[in-house]
Amino acid sequence: ADTNALLMGKTTKGHAHLMQRFVSGDKPYYNAFNSPIDACRAGAILEERMIAHLGSEWLPQYRVECEDMNVLRSTLDFTNLDKGKIVDFIELKSINFDDYLKIPLNGRLDFVKKKYKQYYRQVQQQLLCTGLKEATLRFLCVYSYDDSENWQRVINSNDYTDIRIERDDKVIKQIKERASIFQAIKDFYVI
Repeated sequence: ADTNALLMGKTTKGHAHLMQRFVSGDKPYYNAFNSPIDACRAGAILEERMIAHLGSEWLPQYRVECEDMNVLRSTLDFTNLDKGKIVDFIELKSINFDDYLKIPLNGRLDFVKKKYKQYYRQVQQQLLCTGLKEATLRFLCVYSYDDSENWQRVINSNDYTDIRIERDDKVIKQIKERASIFQAIKDFYVI
């Protein structure tokens, strides 16, 4: 959500709210497992189930800071490391069955850029922070919003669709431009 707010128009409420949170120093803490929103809880639970599917070479919830602009940070859903260096990551998005069926077989990248622009931008910020050239955006089908069913779910490879996202220098440039004021504030006030 922060990436999307960062790239909104500078006069929008979303961008203003991001700036207000930033200068206030309040760091939000979200506990999706206790969310009253079914989709948030399902996403958090299914993320836990996905790590069981992926195996031990993937680390969950790995936080990375951009070397160029330390004001930019990202939490990667699943990270693959080699000798302590990030070599790949997966950004997981859980979507309901009806939306999952709308993902086309061809032209998936164009579909993501149009229908899920905020996710595309998020992956671009993650690519900026990691220095990687590409990563995977994974759409996982949600069959049920019942917590107990989701905790028991065994994820199979036919339950998700992977879309490889390459670094988009145009979007990354826009992220850096918009983040520059945040970096200036941090550099000025924070030691």
